[in-house]
Formats: sequence, C-alpha cells, structure tokens
Amino acid sequence: MKGACDSHFHVFGTAEKYPARDPKLRYKPPYAPLDDYLEWAQRNGFERFVFVQPSAYARDNSCMLDAMKAIRHPCRGIVDVDDKAPDNLLAEMNKVGVRGVRINVSPIHPREEGLRERLMPRIDRMEARCAELGWQLDFLFPGWLTEEMLPRMAKLKVDFTMAHMGMFLAKDGPSQPGLRRLIDMLKSSRGYAKLTGAYRMSKTPGFVDAKPMAQALISAVPERMIWGSDYPHLSFADQVGSDELLALLSDWAPDEATRRKILVDNPQRLFGF
Repeated sequence: MKGACDSHFHVFGTAEKYPARDPKLRYKPPYAPLDDYLEWAQRNGFERFVFVQPSAYARDNSCMLDAMKAIRHPCRGIVDVDDKAPDNLLAEMNKVGVRGVRINVSPIHPREEGLRERLMPRIDRMEARCAELGWQLDFLFPGWLTEEMLPRMAKLKVDFTMAHMGMFLAKDGPSQPGLRRLIDMLKSSRGYAKLTGAYRMSKTPGFVDAKPMAQALISAVPERMIWGSDYPHLSFADQVGSDELLALLSDWAPDEATRRKILVDNPQRLFGF
C-alpha cells in the first residue's frame, strides 16, 4: 500500500558497539540490524518508518539514531531521554527525525501502589518539553497502569500513543472496563492506540482472542489506530513472525479503506510525513 508506515519497530546492533544499558534487562538483545528489517518491510510494501527506542538500551539512543541516519526512507523516531536532557541534545535529535519520547514501564510489571504518582513529575515535564518541540509522548504500561493513567492522558496537550492496545489482556475480552475507558478517552483526546504486540496480550493459538479487542478499537475510533510490527519481537521471536502479525491486520480490518487509515493516513497525520 503506497505510503504504508510501520509505526513501531526496533533495531539492535552488535553487543560490542551497542551494549545493553538496562540494569534490569528482561531479555537478551538480539542482533537485529536495519538491513535485515528493511528486507522484510520493503517486501511488504512499507515506505515510512517509526523507530522506537528499545528498553534494553535504556537512554542510550545511539543505535536507533545511527539507523535513522542510515535509512534512505522517510522516518521518525521515539527516544528515551531524561526529563532534564539539555535543549541542544533534543534539538539535534529533532534534526534527525525524532518526534517523541517514550515513557516505559515493563508490560508485565505487577500492580504497585503509588507507581502512577511517581511517574507524574516525568510526564508533566516531558509534556511541557514535547509541546515546545512539537513532539509527542509514547506510553508502554501494563494494563492496570494504563487504566490508572487514562484520566491524565485525557488531559495531555500533546499527541500521544499507547503501545500494544494499552496492554489489556485479551482473555478479559472487549467489554473489560479498562478497554472501554480507553476507547472513550480516545474519542475526546489527542491519543492513538497501536495495534501491536498481540502476542503480549494473548496466549491463544493465532491470537484469536485479541481479534474482538482489536475490532472494538477499530470500529469505535478508526482514525485513532496505527499499526506496527514490533520487530524483532524479542523474547517472543520463537513464537511469532512479522508476516503473521501483518496478516492479522487484514483479518481485524478486512475493509481496505480502514486499513489505509491505519497504515497510511493516521501515521501520516500523527508523525508529519
């Protein structure tokens, strides 16, 4: 599809050049260079790309920034930076194509009292800085924390995205309160949900129980959906491939006009392609 965008994927270089930085590393970083990813993406018609900083590199964005400089296609990037990062660093990143900051809590983080409140100062500060730059915020939270954060997200004065459909578990179905509240929030905010990571929220063969949830989102707010491969799928790479995930989108949204919104129109508007 002309202008199709993969709105969420990662690249990993060699451990010698780009060592892992996360002290609480959840997975062994694979070698997943840009060329390997592009071989798949171009074969499947993708022409626009949004790099997302993986948690393994913490706030060392060098692998992603190097890949952004090397790619010969329109691209954007979502970095992880300290909320007190100097203005000149953010300005340099902006020149490369960075357009947002990731706020990332492990999607399997157990319920923790007070975590929402501890994240608020960073969200407040990064909202203000992103507003100055014309950037957005990108959230990855476990479902329970997404639900707690929805009232704050509804008030954000910048565009924002939520990875993996908010990480609400598929086994709890499309009528679960968190997903319904997410849909309501998307109708009246600057937010977008990413149709990514079905394998993170579903454990059924073919991720069949993720379909009703994805379709609930798509039918209610199609103009607020974007899609990403989440390549290279990290600790799930032995269970799923990008081809299977892309095929899921056609199953969830069989109407070509709707898929065009998700793959072309919505990311074009959100990321300024």
